[in-house]
Amino acid sequence: MEQLSRATRGGVGAVAVALAVTAIALTAGWASAAVYERVIAADGCVGQCASPALAESHDAPGTPTSTPEPTPTLPAGFPFVSARSIAIIEGGCGATIYGREEHLRLPPASLTKIMTAAVAVENASLDTMITSNVDGAAMYDTTGSTIMGLTPGMELSLRDLLYGLMLPSGNDAAIAIAEGVAGSEEKFVDLMNQKAESLGLDETNFTNPHGLDHPDLLSSAHDMAMLARYMMQNADLRQVVKTIEWQPAWDGPPMWNGNKFIAEYEGADGVKIGYTEESQQTIVASATRGGRQIIASLMRSQDRYADAARLLDWAFAQPSACP
Repeated sequence: MEQLSRATRGGVGAVAVALAVTAIALTAGWASAAVYERVIAADGCVGQCASPALAESHDAPGTPTSTPEPTPTLPAGFPFVSARSIAIIEGGCGATIYGREEHLRLPPASLTKIMTAAVAVENASLDTMITSNVDGAAMYDTTGSTIMGLTPGMELSLRDLLYGLMLPSGNDAAIAIAEGVAGSEEKFVDLMNQKAESLGLDETNFTNPHGLDHPDLLSSAHDMAMLARYMMQNADLRQVVKTIEWQPAWDGPPMWNGNKFIAEYEGADGVKIGYTEESQQTIVASATRGGRQIIASLMRSQDRYADAARLLDWAFAQPSACP
């Protein structure tokens, strides 16, 4: 799998490799072998990703041009980043280091799973055994979902399902968790929105536990940064999101983390990536150096890994924003 991971840096050629692995895995009946490459292809957006507009015109054709608003003054040494919306916070106290359109409501894609994980551990034990009603291979075929590789009747612990949720970004794991913890997706989503309200995440509304596009599924870079900070206060989840490889209690192969940031950035310890056609590339990136944790949340990025690295490099060079 490491060879395949390196191959993804080749772009289009990696997609062919990933599809070949997926076909073999599905034929063999263990879809999880295709998970790592499928995450890179879908959540990772291999090759040419659509480039979102970084600014929108508010002037109708034929109307006088409005007076442009002053361009915000950037902090000294602030790097260029492609993301439309940015929030950088101190993990220790939650203080904002820098924000750009950080309250703009946008589709979060698989960043949704940060809340799914947080709600799950607060409502069930990690040792709770959950029987899957989900066919991951069918989800892959019908929606192109990233999957863990669940089959109907498969029984796994909530712990294993959380690794399947966060590492290969399994949409099948999200549904299994929701049904196993709350009895249905709808009831679990209610818990997600109740938690968002209790945390003061006023720019966030969830409609499902996995992050596939829905008109009413919205959040902001600020809310996702604050949510990630909250989630990482749980030691078990903090361990999950920084794990590179995990072997579930099944006959299939191990699962790999599709978030390349974890392996490539000094001090990286989380959190989650996402991608849909509507959201484009999203990431909440956390790193800790010298006991100082910084969390950067980016939405509608064209190169999330480069953006996140530049932002964190800059933020670590600044004085702490905590009192």
